Amino acid sequence: MILSLLLCVVFMVLALIHFNWFLGGEFGFSESLPTKENGERILNPKKTDNVIVGVGLLVFSLIYLLKSGLIQVNLPNWIILYVGWIISAIFLIRAIGEFKYVGFFKKIRNTKFGRLDTKLFSPLCLGIAIIGVLIEIIS
Repeated sequence: MILSLLLCVVFMVLALIHFNWFLGGEFGFSESLPTKENGERILNPKKTDNVIVGVGLLVFSLIYLLKSGLIQVNLPNWIILYVGWIISAIFLIRAIGEFKYVGFFKKIRNTKFGRLDTKLFSPLCLGIAIIGVLIEIIS
């Protein structure tokens, strides 16, 4: 239950950050986007992209709130059985990365994003994946 609530809170905070960006907030926005070594952004997300990611993270938060047992909703069994594994896989893949700009195995490390990705973003994604797998094994 504690691990599920931990992921619920993590996903809620991440969702709020994305909704903040949608509303025009700047906190951490430029630092969260991968760049080439010359500073050129690899991604240029639109405001709607932030909403889509924020809603997805909010759904992940609700999934782990359900898994905690604090609330109960009748959902199809496959959602309870497989969605946690899918979320864990998504974040494990993100932690591994695409081998150039993102993830533990990236080649471009000398950018602001690259340093933050190594110290914060990729470890957070790996931690989410590990905790998610532990929740699935325990439950």
